[in-house]
Amino acid sequence: MKIIKSLFVVLLLTTSVSATPSSAASKNLTVHFINVGQGDSIYIKTAAGDDILIDAGNKDGSDVVSYLKKQKVKDIEVMISTHPDADHVGGLDEVLKAYKVKSVYAPKVQHTTQAFKDFLLAVKREGVKIKTAQKGVKLSLKGVNAVFVAPVKTYAKSDLNNWSAVLRLQYGKKSFLFTGDAELQSEKDMIKSKQKLQANVLKVGHHGAKTSTSAEFLKAVKPQYAVLSVGKNNYGHPTSTVVNRLKSAKVTTYRTDKDKNILFTTDGTKMTVKKIK
Repeated sequence: MKIIKSLFVVLLLTTSVSATPSSAASKNLTVHFINVGQGDSIYIKTAAGDDILIDAGNKDGSDVVSYLKKQKVKDIEVMISTHPDADHVGGLDEVLKAYKVKSVYAPKVQHTTQAFKDFLLAVKREGVKIKTAQKGVKLSLKGVNAVFVAPVKTYAKSDLNNWSAVLRLQYGKKSFLFTGDAELQSEKDMIKSKQKLQANVLKVGHHGAKTSTSAEFLKAVKPQYAVLSVGKNNYGHPTSTVVNRLKSAKVTTYRTDKDKNILFTTDGTKMTVKKIK
């Protein structure tokens, strides 16, 4: 525990840094919800050519690395670890080994698991500093407005899900909200904080567990689309409560266990969705 704590203190900074954008290759922003089984991994390519990775699934990150190589990713401007749970942080160490990563963001909370320790060691090995992901921290990326809307406050160390870094990204008139495993308390705090939460696409919190995606939160986000990142035969995710709530709100929902990789493409005005098996 002392080793992990000292690593985290050394790596964690509270300021954000600018990521140098590469030359624009497209007028489109693409968001890939990667099928990693029971876990989360999201890859974003901005119109300015910047690469963002949010989480990398479970212990074996080779599937994420393989997917990124197919997308011809050369380096990563921003890596985000939403929280220390193994099904989110588990594959990030392998991504760090495979790619040069310019900036790493994570909430200011730690864990004793081997998966989290491997992440910290990989960050240290690459000589990168961890920046704090929390409400109000903005990513300095060209052409998009990307800001963390959570965690709003500190939570109990036993409550890792509510520590989840939640990123809202807007490109033109289209927006996305990536919630990690944020649960009801974090959702309430986001709503109370009076931040802009509306998004065209919602990454459903905690794989569709009933402890996330409250009716009040859905009302605040008003999504047109929702994505459930979930594996087959897992912990009962997604729950019928959340699935039915999304249906009642007339949200078009996709699932990685059924639809595999899900690709959203937008020019800032129009948006298309494609399933990639």
